[in-house]
Amino acid sequence: MKSFMALGLIATLASCGAQSDPIRPTADVGVSIGTNGVSTSANVGATNGPVTVSVGF
Repeated sequence: MKSFMALGLIATLASCGAQSDPIRPTADVGVSIGTNGVSTSANVGATNGPVTVSVGF
């Protein structure tokens, strides 16, 4: 559910850039191996100049 909300937020932010500078989507996926096992992370967001909005899960 959170991922759908995050994607909806990104789509909304991206559509706001239709009349001005485009908002660039960003994404990051990570896998870590440590003493506690394997853990994963993901981050999606949008950036426009110096402003960045992101959601990690």
